[in-house]
Amino acid sequence: MSTSNEVLSLKFNQNFGCFICGMNDGIRIFNTEPLVEKLYLNKDTDKVGSVAIAEMLDRTNLIAVVSGGNFPIIAPNSVLIWDDHLKEFILEFTFKSKVFAVKMSSKKLIIVLHNKIHVFSFPDNCQKLFTFDTCDNPKGLCELSTLDEECQLLCFPSVKPGFIQVADISKTEESASKCLKIFQAHKHEIGCLALDHSSHRLATASVEGTLIRIFEINPKNEIKQLTELRRGMDPALLYSINFSKDGGYLCASSNRGTIHIYNLQDPQFNRQLKLANLGLNTSNLFDARYSMCTFQIPCELPCVCAFGENCNSVICICVNGSYYKYIFTNDGKTCNRDSYENFLDLCLGSEF
Repeated sequence: MSTSNEVLSLKFNQNFGCFICGMNDGIRIFNTEPLVEKLYLNKDTDKVGSVAIAEMLDRTNLIAVVSGGNFPIIAPNSVLIWDDHLKEFILEFTFKSKVFAVKMSSKKLIIVLHNKIHVFSFPDNCQKLFTFDTCDNPKGLCELSTLDEECQLLCFPSVKPGFIQVADISKTEESASKCLKIFQAHKHEIGCLALDHSSHRLATASVEGTLIRIFEINPKNEIKQLTELRRGMDPALLYSINFSKDGGYLCASSNRGTIHIYNLQDPQFNRQLKLANLGLNTSNLFDARYSMCTFQIPCELPCVCAFGENCNSVICICVNGSYYKYIFTNDGKTCNRDSYENFLDLCLGSEF
């Protein structure tokens, strides 16, 4: 049985400084460090209803909302934009099928359907600019670069499973997008994506969840695979992959209950298992780099992880309200819990 404070979606904002919860009783926004509740929109008094998807635009007043849960105010094929300065919805976008994800930047709004992605100019003079076809994408996978540069990248699963499409959506004229690259990242369907903060590297994983591959995304050159990281031998459902702000580390969470931390700047600190050490033939399967260090959370809890203000700390937030902060050393020899709280127990403005 679902409860009024059940978390239906859980997302960090673009720089991991905040996270937002779509809930049966509305929307809650928290500052990540220190952990403080910054906003609560009640389903009744603020008339937002229950929220299946909520997405922030940095720390601005704009929030994208998709209804769902027990008390929706609109069908799940619509996206509403909430202006917290005006305390009301200011825009509505309606489609023929269910919305699975929303992404925002200072100039674009991305809406992900089951097998299409729509790109709009945003927030002023909202117009549909272009539409991309994808393979079936029930997780709403899509990564949008947030840098205001001449080339703004959008990365998403292509029509063919296992392939990624990279497009330039920086132009504002209708149908002026440019498909830069389509490349095969995995044999199986794509299960998770993450762009680094410079928008120069893309991390991918398939639905198998055993390997994470990192590609160099350079609009002027071919897509180049930089490295391959191994999460484990057994399949897993990856919930999140994220780069640290300086690009030196990568973290990943899954339904196995283990948070993995990889060292990208000094990969020699990542663990490596070689079959040669066991007197057997080596293979790429075993030569891939494993995580530098890990920590455990209850495996039944869907969660997302990201790096804190200090790139040597990882924050993990779970749908039951659990908030974990772990601090690790550069060589991965120690990874210790710094704090644990439950963000659902917070009151507006209170701080742990």
